[in-house]
Amino acid sequence: MARGFFPLDERLGLLARSTFSPRVHACLVRLGAELAFERVPELAKLLLGVSVSADTVRRLTEAAGAAQVVQEEAACRHLRRDAPDGPAGPAVQQLSADGAMVPLVGGEWAEVRTIALGRIELSGGMDPHATDLRYFSRLCSAARFIDWVELPLYEAGTAQAGTVLAIQDGADWLTQLLDAHCPDAVRILDFPHAAEHVGRAAQAAFGIDSREASAWLDRWLHELKHGDPDAVIAAVRALPASRAEAGAIRDATASYLKRRRSQIAYAAFRAAGYPIGSGIVESANKLVVEARLKGSGMHWARRNVTPMLALRAVTCSGRWDEAWPGIWQQLREQAQARQRARWRTCHEARQEQERAKRAAATLALTGPMLPKEPAKIVDGRPTAGHPWGRGFDQHLCVKAQVRART
Repeated sequence: MARGFFPLDERLGLLARSTFSPRVHACLVRLGAELAFERVPELAKLLLGVSVSADTVRRLTEAAGAAQVVQEEAACRHLRRDAPDGPAGPAVQQLSADGAMVPLVGGEWAEVRTIALGRIELSGGMDPHATDLRYFSRLCSAARFIDWVELPLYEAGTAQAGTVLAIQDGADWLTQLLDAHCPDAVRILDFPHAAEHVGRAAQAAFGIDSREASAWLDRWLHELKHGDPDAVIAAVRALPASRAEAGAIRDATASYLKRRRSQIAYAAFRAAGYPIGSGIVESANKLVVEARLKGSGMHWARRNVTPMLALRAVTCSGRWDEAWPGIWQQLREQAQARQRARWRTCHEARQEQERAKRAAATLALTGPMLPKEPAKIVDGRPTAGHPWGRGFDQHLCVKAQVRART
Protein backbone atom coordinates (compact mmCIF):
# COMPACT_ATOMS: atom_id res chain seq x y z
CA MET A 1 0.00 0.00 0.00
CA ALA A 2 1.36 3.42 -0.92
CA ARG A 3 2.23 5.91 1.82
CA GLY A 4 2.02 9.67 1.80
CA PHE A 5 1.65 12.88 3.81
CA PHE A 6 -1.94 13.59 4.73
CA PRO A 7 -3.25 17.19 4.89
CA LEU A 8 -5.25 16.39 8.03
CA ASP A 9 -2.08 15.31 9.85
CA GLU A 10 -0.53 18.67 9.01
CA ARG A 11 -3.62 20.59 10.09
CA LEU A 12 -3.88 18.73 13.38
CA GLY A 13 -0.13 18.98 14.00
CA LEU A 14 0.30 15.23 14.40
CA LEU A 15 3.66 13.53 14.64
CA ALA A 16 4.37 11.06 11.84
CA ARG A 17 4.12 7.40 12.92
CA SER A 18 3.36 8.42 16.53
CA THR A 19 1.33 6.21 18.84
CA PHE A 20 0.18 9.11 21.02
CA SER A 21 -1.79 12.29 20.52
CA PRO A 22 0.14 15.58 20.81
CA ARG A 23 -1.25 16.24 24.29
CA VAL A 24 -0.38 12.77 25.62
CA HIS A 25 3.06 13.00 24.04
CA ALA A 26 3.68 16.36 25.76
CA CYS A 27 2.47 15.01 29.11
CA LEU A 28 4.76 11.98 28.89
CA VAL A 29 7.76 14.18 28.11
CA ARG A 30 6.92 16.53 30.98
CA LEU A 31 6.62 13.61 33.38
CA GLY A 32 9.90 12.18 32.10
CA ALA A 33 11.61 15.51 32.71
CA GLU A 34 10.29 15.66 36.28
CA LEU A 35 10.50 12.04 37.48
CA ALA A 36 12.63 8.94 37.08
CA PHE A 37 11.55 7.15 33.92
CA GLU A 38 10.54 4.04 35.89
CA ARG A 39 7.95 6.03 37.83
CA VAL A 40 6.14 7.46 34.80
CA PRO A 41 4.20 4.41 33.48
CA GLU A 42 2.10 4.11 36.64
CA LEU A 43 1.25 7.82 36.64
CA ALA A 44 0.56 7.79 32.89
CA LYS A 45 -1.95 4.99 33.40
CA LEU A 46 -3.59 6.81 36.30
CA LEU A 47 -3.64 10.37 34.88
CA LEU A 48 -3.77 9.84 31.11
CA GLY A 49 -5.30 6.39 30.78
CA VAL A 50 -2.48 5.13 28.52
CA SER A 51 -0.12 2.20 28.84
CA VAL A 52 3.49 3.02 28.16
CA SER A 53 6.86 1.50 29.04
CA ALA A 54 9.69 3.23 30.86
CA ASP A 55 11.89 2.78 27.76
CA THR A 56 9.32 4.59 25.62
CA VAL A 57 9.16 7.44 28.13
CA ARG A 58 12.95 7.63 28.07
CA ARG A 59 13.04 7.70 24.27
CA LEU A 60 10.37 10.40 23.99
CA THR A 61 11.91 12.56 26.71
CA GLU A 62 15.45 12.37 25.36
CA ALA A 63 14.23 13.13 21.83
CA ALA A 64 12.31 16.17 23.09
CA GLY A 65 15.37 17.39 25.00
CA ALA A 66 17.53 16.99 21.90
CA ALA A 67 14.92 18.97 19.93
CA GLN A 68 15.11 21.77 22.51
CA VAL A 69 18.91 21.83 22.15
CA VAL A 70 18.51 22.15 18.37
CA GLN A 71 16.12 25.05 18.90
CA GLU A 72 18.59 26.78 21.22
CA GLU A 73 21.47 26.24 18.81
CA ALA A 74 19.41 27.84 16.04
CA ALA A 75 18.60 30.78 18.32
CA CYS A 76 22.32 31.24 19.08
CA ARG A 77 23.17 31.28 15.38
CA HIS A 78 20.44 33.86 14.80
CA LEU A 79 21.85 36.07 17.56
CA ARG A 80 25.37 35.95 16.17
CA ARG A 81 24.27 36.51 12.60
CA ASP A 82 21.62 39.22 13.00
CA ALA A 83 22.39 40.72 16.45
CA PRO A 84 18.75 41.67 17.18
CA ASP A 85 17.91 44.07 20.00
CA GLY A 86 17.21 42.20 23.20
CA PRO A 87 14.14 42.51 25.43
CA ALA A 88 14.02 45.10 28.18
CA GLY A 89 15.90 44.06 31.30
CA PRO A 90 15.09 44.71 34.97
CA ALA A 91 16.40 47.66 36.93
CA VAL A 92 18.61 45.31 38.99
CA GLN A 93 19.46 41.80 37.86
CA GLN A 94 21.44 39.08 39.60
CA LEU A 95 23.69 36.78 37.59
CA SER A 96 25.26 33.77 39.25
CA ALA A 97 26.93 30.70 37.77
CA ASP A 98 28.40 27.54 39.25
CA GLY A 99 29.16 23.89 38.53
CA ALA A 100 27.82 20.57 39.84
CA MET A 101 28.88 16.99 39.26
CA VAL A 102 26.64 14.30 37.69
CA PRO A 103 27.24 10.53 37.41
CA LEU A 104 27.86 9.04 33.98
CA VAL A 105 27.72 5.48 32.71
CA GLY A 106 30.92 3.61 33.54
CA GLY A 107 31.48 5.22 36.93
CA GLU A 108 32.63 8.58 35.57
CA TRP A 109 31.60 11.97 36.92
CA ALA A 110 31.31 15.11 34.82
CA GLU A 111 30.78 18.77 35.67
CA VAL A 112 27.55 20.44 34.64
CA ARG A 113 27.65 24.24 34.47
CA THR A 114 24.59 26.31 35.29
CA ILE A 115 23.76 30.01 35.14
CA ALA A 116 20.88 31.53 37.11
CA LEU A 117 19.41 34.94 36.33
CA GLY A 118 16.82 36.81 38.37
CA ARG A 119 15.19 40.18 38.99
CA ILE A 120 16.24 41.70 42.32
CA GLU A 121 13.45 43.22 44.36
CA LEU A 122 14.88 45.93 46.63
CA SER A 123 12.34 46.08 49.44
CA GLY A 124 12.81 48.45 52.34
CA GLY A 125 13.56 46.69 55.60
CA MET A 126 13.76 43.26 53.96
CA ASP A 127 16.61 41.20 52.62
CA PRO A 128 16.83 41.48 48.82
CA HIS A 129 15.62 38.45 46.92
CA ALA A 130 15.48 37.36 43.29
CA THR A 131 12.29 36.72 41.32
CA ASP A 132 11.52 35.73 37.70
CA LEU A 133 14.32 33.18 37.86
CA ARG A 134 15.68 31.78 34.62
CA TYR A 135 18.10 28.84 34.41
CA PHE A 136 20.41 27.47 31.74
CA SER A 137 22.60 24.35 32.10
CA ARG A 138 25.03 22.43 29.92
CA LEU A 139 27.50 19.57 30.17
CA CYS A 140 30.43 21.08 28.31
CA SER A 141 33.78 22.78 28.71
CA ALA A 142 34.04 26.20 30.34
CA ALA A 143 34.90 27.84 27.00
CA ARG A 144 31.89 26.25 25.29
CA PHE A 145 29.60 27.25 28.15
CA ILE A 146 30.79 30.86 27.92
CA ASP A 147 29.70 30.81 24.26
CA TRP A 148 26.34 29.26 25.13
CA VAL A 149 25.59 31.84 27.84
CA GLU A 150 24.96 34.46 25.16
CA LEU A 151 21.47 33.01 24.65
CA PRO A 152 20.08 33.12 28.23
CA LEU A 153 21.63 36.55 28.79
CA TYR A 154 19.87 37.83 25.67
CA GLU A 155 16.54 36.28 26.67
CA ALA A 156 16.79 37.75 30.19
CA GLY A 157 17.51 41.26 28.87
CA THR A 158 20.88 41.46 30.62
CA ALA A 159 22.32 43.96 28.12
CA GLN A 160 19.39 46.30 28.81
CA ALA A 161 19.35 45.83 32.61
CA GLY A 162 20.04 48.86 34.76
CA THR A 163 22.53 47.15 37.11
CA VAL A 164 23.83 43.59 36.87
CA LEU A 165 25.08 42.00 40.07
CA ALA A 166 27.50 39.17 39.33
CA ILE A 167 27.57 37.19 42.58
CA GLN A 168 29.67 34.03 42.41
CA ASP A 169 32.77 32.33 43.71
CA GLY A 170 36.19 33.23 42.44
CA ALA A 171 36.68 30.51 39.81
CA ASP A 172 38.67 31.65 36.77
CA TRP A 173 36.07 30.51 34.24
CA LEU A 174 33.42 32.65 35.94
CA THR A 175 35.67 35.68 35.66
CA GLN A 176 36.15 34.89 31.95
CA LEU A 177 32.38 34.63 31.52
CA LEU A 178 31.87 38.11 32.97
CA ASP A 179 34.73 39.57 30.95
CA ALA A 180 33.14 38.19 27.76
CA HIS A 181 29.51 39.16 28.36
CA CYS A 182 29.14 41.54 31.33
CA PRO A 183 32.35 43.50 31.82
CA ASP A 184 30.47 46.33 33.59
CA ALA A 185 28.71 44.08 36.09
CA VAL A 186 29.11 44.75 39.82
CA ARG A 187 31.23 41.78 40.86
CA ILE A 188 30.56 40.39 44.32
CA LEU A 189 32.39 37.44 45.81
CA ASP A 190 29.84 35.08 47.32
CA PHE A 191 30.00 35.78 51.07
CA PRO A 192 29.84 32.13 52.23
CA HIS A 193 32.71 31.41 49.84
CA ALA A 194 34.83 34.23 51.27
CA ALA A 195 33.94 33.14 54.82
CA GLU A 196 35.05 29.60 53.97
CA HIS A 197 38.50 30.87 52.95
CA VAL A 198 38.83 32.94 56.13
CA GLY A 199 37.64 30.01 58.24
CA ARG A 200 40.21 27.71 56.69
CA ALA A 201 43.00 30.10 57.64
CA ALA A 202 41.72 30.40 61.24
CA GLN A 203 41.40 26.63 61.62
CA ALA A 204 44.95 26.16 60.34
CA ALA A 205 46.27 28.80 62.80
CA PHE A 206 44.39 27.79 65.98
CA GLY A 207 43.36 24.21 65.34
CA ILE A 208 40.27 22.63 63.84
CA ASP A 209 37.13 23.30 65.90
CA SER A 210 39.20 25.02 68.60
CA ARG A 211 37.70 27.66 70.91
CA GLU A 212 40.28 30.20 69.76
CA ALA A 213 39.35 29.67 66.10
CA SER A 214 35.64 30.08 66.86
CA ALA A 215 36.19 33.29 68.84
CA TRP A 216 38.43 34.75 66.15
CA LEU A 217 35.94 33.90 63.39
CA ASP A 218 33.00 35.38 65.30
CA ARG A 219 34.80 38.72 65.43
CA TRP A 220 36.31 38.91 61.98
CA LEU A 221 33.50 37.40 59.93
CA HIS A 222 31.20 39.99 61.47
CA GLU A 223 33.72 42.64 60.48
CA LEU A 224 33.92 41.20 56.97
CA LYS A 225 30.16 41.40 56.56
CA HIS A 226 29.51 44.76 58.24
CA GLY A 227 32.80 46.59 58.43
CA ASP A 228 36.15 47.23 56.77
CA PRO A 229 37.51 44.48 54.47
CA ASP A 230 41.03 45.90 54.76
CA ALA A 231 40.93 45.27 58.52
CA VAL A 232 39.95 41.66 57.86
CA ILE A 233 42.82 41.17 55.39
CA ALA A 234 45.23 42.62 57.99
CA ALA A 235 43.82 40.30 60.67
CA VAL A 236 44.34 37.30 58.39
CA ARG A 237 47.94 38.34 57.74
CA ALA A 238 48.48 38.57 61.50
CA LEU A 239 47.33 35.02 62.24
CA PRO A 240 49.94 32.91 64.06
CA ALA A 241 51.67 30.19 62.10
CA SER A 242 53.26 27.56 64.29
CA ARG A 243 53.53 25.24 61.32
CA ALA A 244 54.69 25.90 57.75
CA GLU A 245 51.37 24.60 56.41
CA ALA A 246 49.42 27.08 58.52
CA GLY A 247 51.60 29.91 57.26
CA ALA A 248 51.05 28.90 53.65
CA ILE A 249 47.28 28.78 54.11
CA ARG A 250 47.31 32.16 55.90
CA ASP A 251 49.33 33.85 53.15
CA ALA A 252 47.26 32.27 50.35
CA THR A 253 44.02 33.45 52.00
CA ALA A 254 45.27 37.00 52.50
CA SER A 255 46.43 37.12 48.88
CA TYR A 256 43.10 35.69 47.67
CA LEU A 257 41.11 38.37 49.51
CA LYS A 258 43.49 41.15 48.49
CA ARG A 259 43.11 40.34 44.79
CA ARG A 260 39.34 40.53 45.23
CA ARG A 261 39.27 43.60 47.44
CA SER A 262 36.61 45.32 45.35
CA GLN A 263 34.42 42.21 45.49
CA ILE A 264 34.33 41.89 49.30
CA ALA A 265 33.04 45.37 50.19
CA TYR A 266 30.03 43.71 51.75
CA ALA A 267 29.02 46.63 53.98
CA ALA A 268 28.75 48.90 50.93
CA PHE A 269 26.86 46.25 48.96
CA ARG A 270 24.38 45.74 51.79
CA ALA A 271 23.91 49.49 52.17
CA ALA A 272 22.96 49.62 48.47
CA GLY A 273 20.42 46.85 49.04
CA TYR A 274 22.36 44.24 47.09
CA PRO A 275 22.43 40.53 47.98
CA ILE A 276 25.87 39.13 48.85
CA GLY A 277 25.21 35.42 48.35
CA SER A 278 24.90 33.28 45.22
CA GLY A 279 22.08 31.22 46.64
CA ILE A 280 20.05 31.32 43.43
CA VAL A 281 22.61 29.25 41.52
CA GLU A 282 23.19 26.89 44.43
CA SER A 283 19.45 26.31 44.49
CA ALA A 284 19.58 25.88 40.69
CA ASN A 285 22.15 23.12 41.05
CA LYS A 286 19.80 21.28 43.37
CA LEU A 287 16.60 22.03 41.49
CA VAL A 288 17.68 21.78 37.84
CA VAL A 289 20.50 19.26 38.05
CA GLU A 290 20.60 17.15 41.18
CA ALA A 291 16.86 16.64 41.70
CA ARG A 292 16.59 14.80 38.37
CA LEU A 293 20.06 13.62 37.40
CA LYS A 294 21.45 12.43 40.74
CA GLY A 295 18.75 10.04 41.89
CA SER A 296 19.56 6.72 43.52
CA GLY A 297 21.30 4.40 41.06
CA MET A 298 21.18 6.89 38.17
CA HIS A 299 23.98 6.90 35.59
CA TRP A 300 23.67 8.88 32.37
CA ALA A 301 25.12 8.48 28.92
CA ARG A 302 27.08 11.66 28.24
CA ARG A 303 25.09 12.44 25.06
CA ASN A 304 21.80 12.44 27.03
CA VAL A 305 22.81 14.82 29.83
CA THR A 306 22.54 18.12 27.93
CA PRO A 307 19.11 17.26 26.40
CA MET A 308 17.77 16.48 29.86
CA LEU A 309 19.31 19.66 31.25
CA ALA A 310 17.66 21.67 28.48
CA LEU A 311 14.24 20.31 29.47
CA ARG A 312 14.94 20.79 33.17
CA ALA A 313 15.94 24.42 32.64
CA VAL A 314 12.73 25.05 30.69
CA THR A 315 10.48 23.44 33.29
CA CYS A 316 12.21 24.90 36.36
CA SER A 317 12.17 28.38 34.79
CA GLY A 318 8.39 28.15 34.28
CA ARG A 319 8.77 28.35 30.47
CA TRP A 320 7.25 25.01 29.46
CA ASP A 321 4.24 26.52 27.66
CA GLU A 322 6.56 28.90 25.81
CA ALA A 323 9.07 26.23 24.76
CA TRP A 324 6.90 23.20 23.94
CA PRO A 325 5.45 24.43 20.59
CA GLY A 326 8.98 24.85 19.23
CA ILE A 327 10.01 21.43 20.57
CA TRP A 328 6.96 19.81 18.97
CA GLN A 329 7.55 21.49 15.62
CA GLN A 330 11.17 20.33 15.66
CA LEU A 331 10.07 16.77 16.46
CA ARG A 332 7.60 16.83 13.57
CA GLU A 333 10.21 18.10 11.13
CA GLN A 334 12.65 15.42 12.23
CA ALA A 335 10.01 12.70 11.92
CA GLN A 336 9.04 13.88 8.43
CA ALA A 337 12.70 13.98 7.37
CA ARG A 338 13.18 10.40 8.58
CA GLN A 339 10.02 9.31 6.77
CA ARG A 340 11.15 10.95 3.53
CA ALA A 341 14.54 9.25 3.86
CA ARG A 342 12.84 5.85 4.34
CA TRP A 343 10.60 6.42 1.33
CA ARG A 344 13.56 7.52 -0.77
CA THR A 345 15.47 4.38 0.21
CA CYS A 346 12.46 2.17 -0.58
CA HIS A 347 11.90 3.95 -3.90
CA GLU A 348 15.52 3.45 -4.93
CA ALA A 349 15.33 -0.22 -3.94
CA ARG A 350 12.18 -0.69 -6.04
CA GLN A 351 13.84 1.01 -9.00
CA GLU A 352 16.82 -1.31 -8.68
CA GLN A 353 14.50 -4.31 -8.58
CA GLU A 354 12.71 -3.09 -11.75
CA ARG A 355 16.04 -2.67 -13.56
CA ALA A 356 17.06 -6.18 -12.55
CA LYS A 357 13.73 -7.59 -13.82
CA ARG A 358 14.07 -5.81 -17.17
CA ALA A 359 17.62 -7.10 -17.58
CA ALA A 360 16.47 -10.67 -16.81
CA ALA A 361 13.62 -10.39 -19.36
CA THR A 362 15.98 -9.13 -22.06
CA LEU A 363 18.37 -11.98 -21.40
CA ALA A 364 15.57 -14.53 -21.68
CA LEU A 365 14.56 -13.19 -25.14
CA THR A 366 17.99 -12.73 -26.71
CA GLY A 367 20.04 -15.39 -25.00
CA PRO A 368 23.34 -14.79 -23.35
CA MET A 369 25.55 -12.22 -24.97
CA LEU A 370 28.77 -13.89 -26.00
CA PRO A 371 31.91 -11.86 -25.78
CA LYS A 372 32.85 -10.30 -29.11
CA GLU A 373 35.98 -11.73 -30.72
CA PRO A 374 38.70 -9.23 -31.39
CA ALA A 375 39.17 -8.14 -35.02
CA LYS A 376 41.76 -10.14 -36.97
CA ILE A 377 42.40 -7.56 -39.69
CA VAL A 378 42.64 -3.81 -39.10
CA ASP A 379 43.37 -1.39 -41.96
CA GLY A 380 44.19 -4.31 -44.29
CA ARG A 381 46.82 -5.74 -41.96
CA PRO A 382 46.57 -8.88 -39.85
CA THR A 383 46.47 -8.28 -36.08
CA ALA A 384 48.33 -10.23 -33.45
CA GLY A 385 45.30 -12.54 -33.17
CA HIS A 386 45.32 -13.47 -36.92
CA PRO A 387 46.32 -17.10 -37.65
CA TRP A 388 49.14 -15.86 -39.84
CA GLY A 389 50.84 -14.53 -36.80
CA ARG A 390 51.08 -17.93 -35.15
CA GLY A 391 54.06 -19.15 -37.26
CA PHE A 392 54.66 -22.49 -39.04
CA ASP A 393 53.95 -25.62 -37.00
CA GLN A 394 55.04 -28.88 -38.77
CA HIS A 395 52.99 -31.10 -36.49
CA LEU A 396 49.83 -29.16 -37.24
CA CYS A 397 50.51 -29.50 -40.98
CA VAL A 398 50.92 -33.26 -40.71
CA LYS A 399 47.65 -33.53 -38.76
CA ALA A 400 45.86 -31.45 -41.41
CA GLN A 401 47.17 -33.68 -44.21
CA VAL A 402 45.98 -36.79 -42.40
CA ARG A 403 42.53 -35.33 -41.91
CA ALA A 404 42.40 -34.38 -45.61
CA ARG A 405 43.16 -37.94 -46.77
CA THR A 406 40.48 -39.40 -44.50
